[in-house]
Amino acid sequence: MDPIYTVPYPEFCVAQQLSKLLPAKQGYSVFAPLSRQERGVDLILARRRRTGSKVATVQVKSSRTYSDRPSMRKSNRRRFRYYTWFNTFACPPEADFFCLVALYPAVDAAEKRELGSWWAPQILLFTQREMRSFLRDIKTKGGSPDRMFGFAFDRPTEAVLYRGDARLPDYSAHLLERRVRDLRQFVTR
Repeated sequence: MDPIYTVPYPEFCVAQQLSKLLPAKQGYSVFAPLSRQERGVDLILARRRRTGSKVATVQVKSSRTYSDRPSMRKSNRRRFRYYTWFNTFACPPEADFFCLVALYPAVDAAEKRELGSWWAPQILLFTQREMRSFLRDIKTKGGSPDRMFGFAFDRPTEAVLYRGDARLPDYSAHLLERRVRDLRQFVTR
């Protein structure tokens, strides 16, 4: 009898996107640790070379998405179609990169599938240094450290920090497909 091993869905989404963006035919592979107790490492991206492999470790954090609620409409702030909520966390030093994953319903108002699936992931990628700095800067409106942060978006090609910074900074440049070069450079140096 073969043992059954499962991967949490957000990690599967990241692995699937990494495999698509960094294909095996170019020497890349994505691995998941067999132990769910592996501190700070949810996935490993490897690049095979003649003299071994270079790897990048990835920690995955996830949030479901929330739609615009009537109570949110009382605010004068910009409204978005989707919102995420993440808990702040201590950055484990074992992780080279962090992926923040949000699953959202990829359907338009007429209930037509926009992306060929009912659900789609939005994945943001941060380096260890970027994530430490990002989490250090998460503040409440009063300026004290916040225990949560959240992104908002109307389209999968945008990500705005909605909770954690009153200025609503744009983090669209951190979308995984826009950061592939950083991963590629990390595992080829």
